[in-house]
Amino acid sequence: MRIVFAGTPEFAVPSLAALRAAGHEIAGVITREDAPLGRKRVLTPSPVAVAAEALRIPVLRANRLDEAATEWVRGLGADLGVIVAYGGLVREPLLSLPELGWINLHFSELPRWRGAAPVQRALEAGEQRLGVTVFRLVEALDAGDVLARDAREFAAGTTAGEALTELASFGTTALARAVAALAENPGAGEAQHGEATYARKLSRDDGRLRLDGDSRAVLAQWAGMTPEPGAYALHEDAPLKVLELRAAPVGASVADAGAVDGVGAVSLQDGRAMLALRDGALELVRVQPAGKPAMDGAAWLRGRGGSAVLA
Repeated sequence: MRIVFAGTPEFAVPSLAALRAAGHEIAGVITREDAPLGRKRVLTPSPVAVAAEALRIPVLRANRLDEAATEWVRGLGADLGVIVAYGGLVREPLLSLPELGWINLHFSELPRWRGAAPVQRALEAGEQRLGVTVFRLVEALDAGDVLARDAREFAAGTTAGEALTELASFGTTALARAVAALAENPGAGEAQHGEATYARKLSRDDGRLRLDGDSRAVLAQWAGMTPEPGAYALHEDAPLKVLELRAAPVGASVADAGAVDGVGAVSLQDGRAMLALRDGALELVRVQPAGKPAMDGAAWLRGRGGSAVLA
């Protein structure tokens, strides 16, 4: 099948590679424009752009799928459009331009978690079953007929970055099934069933840990916000990035953590930096103070005299 592919981040690359490896002709790739990265703000191509150019596939860099992008796609004569985390909306007339329309690999079990950040919001909500859905793109948000889906369980504390990497890999199987189904029957697909929930876009404020929650909720929020937008708490009114957080050893409690100052207190216990919460404690494994490099949580705490309070 002749396919036009749209995607941007690293976790879209496995889908592009899988389609090519399956023998489909990738007529062209659309990705976001090169973006400034790092402290020096060096213009850097997207991971999908790098992968496509290595495969010698024509690439269109565009932050909007406007009239120019539509004409570019028209010239490709594609049978099908495939989109995986491109970062923009496909509207008419582009939506109907490929003969078989467009399909999307979405990182949730639709209709749960429609929207921009499905994995992050699912993890934040404490969900451990995460999935992928391949569906037909329609003008309504993530509402088209389903062609294939898959799901599996993830351990508590699995970060969004880790989960997306795994979902991107096993999601290629669902994508392959969806393309095969369309090749056999252009009208394939089943309507979505169940209550829809929405995964709103992430902001920096979402990363501030809500320390008034129990340990399970705090760990879930941290997991959903890692690595982006990044989880943090305030220490002496400055942000302290929490790069790695994990459940306390079996038997640890607020009292064990030496939480004489209550929720949010951090103390050294058996060489670990333990964060006291209302029902127990979590270990601050790795942190990054404002303006400083990342460091071991216990080392940071020893530099504070062995105790601190986070808010």
